[in-house]
Amino acid sequence: MKLHKAVSLRILEYCREREITPNKLCTMSGVIQSTVNSIFSGRSQNPKLGTIKDLCVGLGISLKEFFDCELFDNLDD
Repeated sequence: MKLHKAVSLRILEYCREREITPNKLCTMSGVIQSTVNSIFSGRSQNPKLGTIKDLCVGLGISLKEFFDCELFDNLDD
């Protein structure tokens, strides 16, 4: 799996868990919607760590929690 796909799936997983939309997460985290849309669509092949950190702040989790998932165990080069 590619990194951007794993990040996208992880964001959606947390949104479902918290019963919020990705749009609501953008509001909570201060990340603009087009940035998250780029991650979801694959236009952003290498999401910036700072962006992921901001999303984590909005979700109330640490980067460690975000990346502590099987999705990130076997990423494609």
